[in-house]
Amino acid sequence: MTRAEVLNLIATHLGDELDLDPSVITEESSFREDLEADSLDLYTLVQELEDTYGVTMSDEQAARITTVGQAVDFVISQAPGAP
Repeated sequence: MTRAEVLNLIATHLGDELDLDPSVITEESSFREDLEADSLDLYTLVQELEDTYGVTMSDEQAARITTVGQAVDFVISQAPGAP
């Protein structure tokens, strides 16, 4: 799994959920301010990441992740087989 693959999955998921063009979603994008995601959107993203990458994210961890790049970092650091 590469950083680009994780970013692509997150951008695609958010694009579908939020009716946005995934190409406008970058690692610097803030979920709430830039993408206008609400708590339900973020919950479904967490579920998608857990199902796809086998990671587990607590509510506290999810609350600290505010940008797409932070979500990518979390997945890469927590995914099975991560260094």
